[in-house]
Amino acid sequence: MRTPDPTDAAASTSSSKLLPTWLHVSDIQGLAQLATQATLGITGLAETVQGNVYKAVAAPFGPLGAKFIDRMPGGSGVRRAGITGLVYGSIKGVTRLAGGAANALLSRAAPAAGQQASAPQREAMLAALNGVLGDQLQETANPLAISMSLRSEGRPLLLEPQALAARLPGATGKVLVLVHGLCMNDLQWLGDPASPQGHGGYLARELGYTPVYLHYNSGLHTSANGEQLANLLQQLIKAWPQPVQELALLVHSMGGLVARSACHHAAGAGHSWLAQLKSLVFLGTPHHGAPLERLGSWVDGVLGSNIVTRPFAKIGQVRSAGITDLRHGSVLQTDWHHAGRFERGPDARQALPLPAGVDCYAVAATTLAAGSGPLVPVKEALSRKMIGDGLVSLESALGQHAEPARTLAFAPENQWIAQGVNHMGLLHRPEVARQLVRWLRARASDAG
Repeated sequence: MRTPDPTDAAASTSSSKLLPTWLHVSDIQGLAQLATQATLGITGLAETVQGNVYKAVAAPFGPLGAKFIDRMPGGSGVRRAGITGLVYGSIKGVTRLAGGAANALLSRAAPAAGQQASAPQREAMLAALNGVLGDQLQETANPLAISMSLRSEGRPLLLEPQALAARLPGATGKVLVLVHGLCMNDLQWLGDPASPQGHGGYLARELGYTPVYLHYNSGLHTSANGEQLANLLQQLIKAWPQPVQELALLVHSMGGLVARSACHHAAGAGHSWLAQLKSLVFLGTPHHGAPLERLGSWVDGVLGSNIVTRPFAKIGQVRSAGITDLRHGSVLQTDWHHAGRFERGPDARQALPLPAGVDCYAVAATTLAAGSGPLVPVKEALSRKMIGDGLVSLESALGQHAEPARTLAFAPENQWIAQGVNHMGLLHRPEVARQLVRWLRARASDAG
């Protein structure tokens, strides 16, 4: 019998520290699936690059050169019968075998682990992965994929009257639904030292709203998330334990596009919640797109224009449907259904106005603090067109567009610019919260 080596225990302890303790078994299973897919993708990329080099070198030699490459349509160019093709095939085969074995082992371990509480670090990881890869996670049934739900304190709400009454004992007739943005989660509305309760808690204290928070896969198409949200809000209003006096939506970044899509779907489906929606407040929403996604599209085009660099465009095309919807601010299925997501082209969106009969408000932000000097006009012009809050320009956040039909009709008094605030600061800054209270209190006074 082998004598136990003390270094074995140390090595085991050391290896266990490689993975964060807040990961669930299902998370490890999902990450293992992603690792397998990534290895296959990188192997395929290397094979395609090598094949394109072969094609470029063989092209001047005409029929003679063509004998040394794989001419199958859609093929990499590397001949499968050759040594190079054998190497790539072996790597893919071993990777699939190892990935399948790991997935089977972890699938058996997951039920035994039982239900675990989810840590904020885990929620942030899941949100980021879903924002970038959410459509692929859903298509491959990866356990990391987020299913849309309404939550309170990070836990899903059962949309049934008795269950809601038990979870929200202080529920009022004023319902506030907060919708996060790309790569984010509902917990990020909370927990900032400057605003521990976040905007939801502040509006509850000042105006009597009961906040609930949407949690969703931000990597899906905006139109898909909009339809899901419309259906979920219908269930929420029907199950609310108090007579609903009003519904308000507070939305950040991409969440604003999802909310506009939900309103459009609700109007077509005849949902009753739309008539109860009184206020819709946008925080830094890219109504007409975000510059970074347009830059990503341009890079795709440059890489794809050359036979050797063309495979590298696939790396950029890993980004999700949710991200590519941000190129122009697409909210409807017709905006993307008949076009390739990565094809460069003009803004062909269907113009969609703000929902009728709803008081809509737009908060934009600029990272530039108020100041004076000869460069101020230049800085303001850059902020309006490009810089804005660091991710969304002022024009896009305020719904302004060169084409009048695309301009969103926010009343002048319903627009506000936060100075010296970045995109994430819109979630917590106290001056933003105070502006929300001013608007919603004035709306209530006017309605009364």
